[in-house]
Amino acid sequence: MASLTAVEIRTELAPHPVDAPRTALTIGAYDGVHAGHRQVIAQVRGLAAERSMTSAVVTFDRHPASVVRPESAPLLLTDPQQKLEQLATTGVDLTMVVPFDEDRAMESADEFVRHVLVGCMGAGLVVVGEDFHFGYQRQGNVALLRELGEELGFEVLGLSLVGLGGQPARDHEQVSSTFIRRALSRGDLERANAMLGRPYEIRGPVGGGDRRGRELGFPTANVRVDPATLLPEDGVYAGWYERPDGSVHATAISLGTRPHFYDDGARLLEAHLLDANPTDASDPGDGGPDLYGEEARVRFVAHLRGQRTFDGVDALVDQLHRDVADTRSTLA
Repeated sequence: MASLTAVEIRTELAPHPVDAPRTALTIGAYDGVHAGHRQVIAQVRGLAAERSMTSAVVTFDRHPASVVRPESAPLLLTDPQQKLEQLATTGVDLTMVVPFDEDRAMESADEFVRHVLVGCMGAGLVVVGEDFHFGYQRQGNVALLRELGEELGFEVLGLSLVGLGGQPARDHEQVSSTFIRRALSRGDLERANAMLGRPYEIRGPVGGGDRRGRELGFPTANVRVDPATLLPEDGVYAGWYERPDGSVHATAISLGTRPHFYDDGARLLEAHLLDANPTDASDPGDGGPDLYGEEARVRFVAHLRGQRTFDGVDALVDQLHRDVADTRSTLA
């Protein structure tokens, strides 16, 4: 896991002190805090240092689409806490978390710049992608930022979107949250992780299970995932499970509907820890660590196989043994 740096996090919009340094900032939803985001932030930090400014990311307490168009809002790559943790690894001085509600959604681009970027952030430099849009009905763009910058005294730098190599890229080669979601949804974990710059991580509490895994000799932690979080394509994965105490365990991950046992279509995320014998959450006391109720962090390293049905329990157990062996070799 990347190390955290000291970063100031603000959640209250207050006037920028007149005697404080001006700010070089970038703005966006920053879902995923992927490799493209990090390149933008690295430029912001470098330019801020050259100009003796404070480097900052302006983001939101929720994805704006969840307010503006909730029926088609994207599933999230990072929850709010994950996003802040990942931003803290970039070395940026300040993260401003702007509350986004219906009133904010109705705010014009001009008002947002004057109130938030200039009034609260003291913007001296704004760095965004050339395709950046903001404000009511997305009417704000880079051209408007430049116009307002001339009036209000800040510079604007519009950047081309880049590919994995950090160079300007054609549309289908760009690093973006949208393309990461598409890659995960089709099971292309390798490409998704490359764009993220780290293994995809899902968090959630461990809930009670039906003890099927324990009966088969493969006890699992059943991780309850927020419905707003994007799940990768169904299948079996090699990965890591981090407990609240910071211990990390090699893990075979099963994601899917378990068609051998059920036909209700419910998707489950089950993690079998290879180097521990986790107590089944519904029946503690078998000698392994009791995972029930704890917050799990499950990292997806490699896709091993798709979900499938089996002729019987013996065939399923044989495959589970192979999955464990494949997980060990993949993570070795």
